[in-house]
Amino acid sequence: MTIAKRSLSITVLLALGYIGSAHSAPADASRWKAEANAVTVTRDDWGIAHVHGKTDADAVFGMAYTQAEDDFNRIETNYLNSLGWLAQAEGEQAIWSDLRQQLWIDPAELKQQYAKSPAWLRELMNAWADGLNYYLATHPAVHPRVIAHFEPWMALSFSEGSIGGDIERVSLKELQAFYGKSTDTVAFVDTPSSWVEPTGSNGIAIAPKLTADGHALLLINPHTSFFFRSELQMSSDAGLDVYGAVTWGQFFIYQGFNRHIGFMHTSTTADVVDEFAETIVHDGNKLGYRYGKDVRAVSTKPITVRYRQSDGSMAERRFTTYATHHGPIVREEGGKWIATALMNKPMEALEQSWLRTKATDFASFMKIAELKANSSNNTIFADDKGEIAYLHPQFIPKRDNRFDYTKPVDGSDPTTDWQGLLPLDAAPHLLNPANGWIMNTNNWPYSAAGPDSPKRENYPRYMDSVGENPRGIHATMVLSDKRDFTMSSLITAAFDSYLPAFARQIPILLKDYDALPANDALKKRLAGPVALLRGWDYRWGITSMPTSLAVFWGDALWDEVDKSDVSEGLSVYDIMAERAGPQARIEALAEATHRLEKDFGSWGVPWGEVNRYQRINGDIQQPFDDSKPSIPVPFTSSRWGSLASFGAHRWPGTRRYYGTSGNSFVAVVEFGDKVRARAITAGGESGHADSPHFNDEAERYTTGNLRTVYFWPEDLKAHVERSYHPGE
Repeated sequence: MTIAKRSLSITVLLALGYIGSAHSAPADASRWKAEANAVTVTRDDWGIAHVHGKTDADAVFGMAYTQAEDDFNRIETNYLNSLGWLAQAEGEQAIWSDLRQQLWIDPAELKQQYAKSPAWLRELMNAWADGLNYYLATHPAVHPRVIAHFEPWMALSFSEGSIGGDIERVSLKELQAFYGKSTDTVAFVDTPSSWVEPTGSNGIAIAPKLTADGHALLLINPHTSFFFRSELQMSSDAGLDVYGAVTWGQFFIYQGFNRHIGFMHTSTTADVVDEFAETIVHDGNKLGYRYGKDVRAVSTKPITVRYRQSDGSMAERRFTTYATHHGPIVREEGGKWIATALMNKPMEALEQSWLRTKATDFASFMKIAELKANSSNNTIFADDKGEIAYLHPQFIPKRDNRFDYTKPVDGSDPTTDWQGLLPLDAAPHLLNPANGWIMNTNNWPYSAAGPDSPKRENYPRYMDSVGENPRGIHATMVLSDKRDFTMSSLITAAFDSYLPAFARQIPILLKDYDALPANDALKKRLAGPVALLRGWDYRWGITSMPTSLAVFWGDALWDEVDKSDVSEGLSVYDIMAERAGPQARIEALAEATHRLEKDFGSWGVPWGEVNRYQRINGDIQQPFDDSKPSIPVPFTSSRWGSLASFGAHRWPGTRRYYGTSGNSFVAVVEFGDKVRARAITAGGESGHADSPHFNDEAERYTTGNLRTVYFWPEDLKAHVERSYHPGE
């Protein structure tokens, strides 16, 4: 492979003013150039970057640079979010998300964390910042909205790559109600519940005894908002060689594999974020809160949120925020102030996120897990030794199991306090279960390996707060009593079209219809739709009319029952089947047929006519237009038990459903003598609409046609689009 010789010289960069600014001295330019020369970027014929550096830090420099090439806007936006600076770009409406973030994220504290980080981690953070700054220096047409210069400590603000971090569990609406003023004009609009796709993922590991070639297999299937992660490979002469999905702007592979192991993270149902109801005591100008027999002082912290006004000028809001030893105060309920406790270990989280990409077997992976800085995810693991494993989050506070921590507990009672962290083996876990497979679909861990799953009675109730879900039922169905798995058959299982939620709900609806009196007006009106559903096999498909009718019915009923009281622990599915009642179910079907007739002219509409993938431009908030090209998608929301997820709904001005989340990066990995994989990314690798790789994977994505991953140099050699040093 030849390296193009088109890099800009340091002299030219200085002369043009791209470096040597207040933030960039000539010493920076020399360092950046040296780092760039130590990195080779090879873009394959899908536009995916394979970044190789002399050192791990060089690889980080290169991957930060290439991510910025593909979509700098998403990188900057992620850090505006994580630092609590989004309002500086997007204005007053982002003040409350910034305030929420700054309750936990403080630049001064992050700088201290950076200073005491191990030298090897500081080197990586330095290289990360250098890569992004070098990109900005060599791309003067790119204008950051806020962050014109990245500092190494900023990497600590975004150190765990899951979608929807722990902080996001704090309600912005309630935060505004507590800290806001009567003149606040930001309104938080509640969207229909059926428009909110369940976030999460699917992970499956198959042991060698159940595979055709005697090699462990791993399914990596995160369900996130589309274009949330890039796909790349990073390697170094120091032994790094890892491939997978990277959350924009982070410098570690979050879900992927190296030459020996693979790891998939799924959003956990463990309760690791807790609320404490504090009894506030007012003593003159002093605020206290009861704790046992004592009254402790409420701590205060001033926070200033800067925001952009409509005329482009900057303004600021000043807040006095409050906290107890449990955590920041985020709302008020029943006369109590509610403090939120959650993991805040940025340095350890970044260490764990990086080090696991270099693990070589289960033992080394578990040694890294002892950092206990993963709170939001379960892990499905497989390796070339044939081992498969399931891990619950490693950050799990020990608590008194008498209390229900899914609700605020009494902060004045010392026995409700967290009592340190649990040892790893005290949480549900699996290693090489006898059944030969492991799965997790954001359901409880007690079905992860069929009959060989962890037993619910052996663990505190805070190990799960959700229970089983339809995808868990589906995964168990496609894995049980199966043998001779291959990469292809595992892909087929991952795209199996059965919809367990409808298999439960539709027969109940049919009984409701059959029980209608003969003279009921809906008996005749719904006869055709009911006949269509009665003959359905509960499988999605592009040409399936029952799928369209069932989804419209399910969405209508979901929105209705979501308003119901679920305090008794019933799931929405239970309420649909048991509590909703025949009238609500029948009326939801009438509403569904009316909507289909209004929008499509008939209640009998093929699902592919309704459910579409469309990518018009590179905006983070996608626009949709029925008059512009789109692609039919056969699979549905994961809500109904589809393992392949496509979260779609109507948008302003559209009648079709357009998806924005669900299957994003999908990979199947085989750990043989040499690891090999197939993968797909929603849309394409580039965020630039004029790039050939903006939407080149869309057709394959909608059909589950995963492409070959060019992990090994000999595989990549025949598929090189270009090779270069950063800056060229």
